[in-house]
Parts: sequence; structure tokens; C-alpha cells
Amino acid sequence: MSGTIWKYGDDVNTDVIFAGKYTYQPMEPKEMAEHAMEDLDPEFAGKVASGDFVVAGLNFGCGSSREQAATCLKAAGVKAVIARSFSRIFFRNAINLGLPVIELKEGIDEMKAGDPLDIDFTKGIVHHAGRELAFPALPPEVLAILEAGGLIPFTRKRLGVD
Repeated sequence: MSGTIWKYGDDVNTDVIFAGKYTYQPMEPKEMAEHAMEDLDPEFAGKVASGDFVVAGLNFGCGSSREQAATCLKAAGVKAVIARSFSRIFFRNAINLGLPVIELKEGIDEMKAGDPLDIDFTKGIVHHAGRELAFPALPPEVLAILEAGGLIPFTRKRLGVD
């Protein structure tokens, strides 16, 4: 899976990923995508391309437990979020919604906004600037949830409900 990097720092919280002022306004995911990252990077929603990656430092997704932060990124076309670490609630929300999240301990500092990136989820490898950066390969159960598009579609498929 190849795309371009959008680069951010440490402690990117859920309020800058999806502003709290929209939390209680009914919106479809595509509408939510129009507001993705608007408090941190006003150009993001208008310029992110399907297949792009968000790369960040420590504690990505800290803040509230609302799932709109992961929903808006996925709806905007982000194929994965790569960070040194994640808030556990954001991590779980992202997997449940079918948005891959990769904890990568090395190579983040060398990644720049606009750089090309490629990920092999099954082998646990990020390809960047001629380097192969290893991360723990995603377990088969998590890969199955991501491939199904999230936990609800995964469960519906397993139960034979469509």
C-alpha cells in the first residue's frame, strides 16, 4: 500500500483531529472528513488523497474517547496512521473502524511531509527512503478486522448477517 506522508508531532489529540464543536452535530463520515485535522492543519481535508498516511510522534489520539477522530481520518482516505505511540482508546477505536494503526519506534524523525511511503502489513515493514523499517506484524485477527472494514462488518460476516 503506497501513499504520501502527512507529518505531525507529539500529543496530537482528538480535538485537533476532529474538533469537539462538531461532536454532537449529526454527520455522515464523508462530512466528517471535510473537518479532519482542521484545527491542526486547515489544508489537510482539502488536500489529503486517498491512500495517504498520517505520521506522528508520541501519544497520537490522546484526549477524549470519541470515535469521530478515527472515523474522519478513514473517511478522508487515510490508509494508516503511523506513530511512535498511540492513546490506547484511539488505537482501539481505529482498529474497530478499520483504520490501520502502526506503532513504529524508529525512522519517524527522518520522515517528512510529502515523502512517499509503502507499508506491508503482513510482513510488518514500512518502506521509506530506501529503508525497511520493521514493526510487529499485525496479528491475523486484527488483519481480518481491517480487511473487513472494521469490527462491525467483520462480525456481521462471521455471523453470516449481511
